[in-house]
Amino acid sequence: MKTELVTTLKRHATRILAKLNEDRSPVLITEHGRPAAYLVDVGTFEGMQVRIKILEGIARGEKAIHEGRVLSHKQAEKKMKRWLS
Repeated sequence: MKTELVTTLKRHATRILAKLNEDRSPVLITEHGRPAAYLVDVGTFEGMQVRIKILEGIARGEKAIHEGRVLSHKQAEKKMKRWLS
């Protein structure tokens, strides 16, 4: 992963963005010697958002199982038919 100063980003944004889109490797932006932000390409960011939603759904399902909020196969079929109608 590449690291850039925020001042370098300000001065060379076009070059940094072109390299980012080419490599698809995140860029760590630092300010006053400290990490300030990560710069990622659009495709990577959108993919991360999809993965987060999937993981959140899995976590909700695991919580429901732990809390005993489960359905039988027949109950689930009935519910799905209503949702899809």
